[in-house]
Amino acid sequence: MDLSINFAGIKSPNPFWLASAPPTNSGYQIMKAFDAGWGGAVWKTLGVPVVNVSSRYGSVNYRNTRMAGFNNIELITDRPLADNLREIEEVKKYFPNHAVIASLMVETKEQWHAIIKDVQNAGADGIELNFGCPHGMCERGMGSAVGQEPEVLQTIVGWVMEAAKIPVITKLSPNISHITDPGLAAVKGGTDAISLINTIKSIVGIDLDTYAPYPVVDGKGSNGGYCGPAVKPIALQMLRELACDKEINKVPISGIGGIETWRDVVEFILLGATSVQVCTAAMHYGFGIVREMEAGLIQFMKDKGYTTIYDFAGKALPNVTEWKHLNLKHKVVANINPDKCVGCELCYIACDDGAHQAIGLTEGSRVPHIIEENCVGCNLCSLVCPVEGCITMQKRDDGTQHLTWDERTKANNIPVTFNDELAGGRHHWVPAPVDALKNKRKDMRR
Repeated sequence: MDLSINFAGIKSPNPFWLASAPPTNSGYQIMKAFDAGWGGAVWKTLGVPVVNVSSRYGSVNYRNTRMAGFNNIELITDRPLADNLREIEEVKKYFPNHAVIASLMVETKEQWHAIIKDVQNAGADGIELNFGCPHGMCERGMGSAVGQEPEVLQTIVGWVMEAAKIPVITKLSPNISHITDPGLAAVKGGTDAISLINTIKSIVGIDLDTYAPYPVVDGKGSNGGYCGPAVKPIALQMLRELACDKEINKVPISGIGGIETWRDVVEFILLGATSVQVCTAAMHYGFGIVREMEAGLIQFMKDKGYTTIYDFAGKALPNVTEWKHLNLKHKVVANINPDKCVGCELCYIACDDGAHQAIGLTEGSRVPHIIEENCVGCNLCSLVCPVEGCITMQKRDDGTQHLTWDERTKANNIPVTFNDELAGGRHHWVPAPVDALKNKRKDMRR
């Protein structure tokens, strides 16, 4: 089993990298991480040192989950460049085979050329261009201010490539409508690789005493960068968009955004990433989480018969398509296992209030039943059910028919009027409006 990677010329013993963030603020932290099993680290962004505020972090706690989403208003390094360069050199002496990537953010062409020379002399294996930070630095014309302007991004990547003698990774901002625009600009500028996503511009909540956004700084607040498990779906979609673009996918992609478990790692690789970067999970649980990631990835590869991550990188991409190409003839319906049902009626409530009134209640029984002719196979009941495997979706079509919206459109067989008989819901049973009244519903249950 070989977990080693060669990412645009940057070699690493495994694909697990720490993202540029507080966990990579010092040589001490990075050496501790490497000692724990991480294969690479992107140094906390270097530039002209800043002055940070206090406090800096906020979070979204969902039910019993702390930090389901994480927000920060911390800026780039506040440590002198000389200290960081010295520590980069020291880390490489102890861990010559691990990947040390220097994240950079400066303004002028001259500053880019100067700092690139510095990190190269210090022994960095690669450079990451921070074009994603959505707070503080963007107000100074850097970070996401560059990531949101493809022409500017391409120009700066060009500056960097003039001076760089080591691989260059361009880190993109998700705070943009079409992620392929800056992706293409980076490739045209000559970048060796791309990484994404950086944090999402956000406000995670309001303090109900001070009326200031979290984190509160002396009674005021600001938008910050949102990350953590909550952003993973957005990251996966943007990764997929880049990986499916024939020009952009000529360069390797490092996936970032909500990665916490080995399953997350596998999903990012399946959508085309060949290295992954982690921040929030390391801040939440410590560097030791890499052991679970590595063990889970190895077991997955053993189970599937893969020997390197390149054996399955991008393997899910052919199965991601536009909605218009999905099979309209595929049919699934819900099925409730009465032996597992605990009678909570969550499925009934969710279906009756939020979906398609396809679950009924039987007098004298705590187990709801599926009204199969009304079930559209939406999955909602199985998602809200608290008992694993109690509600399953069962296939009803025989697999012989395949018809898509695109095919129906080309055959002029789609609804074109407001009351068209071809519409999917024209013959779908819906209760009468008066049946929604409480007294009426009690009568119906009897």
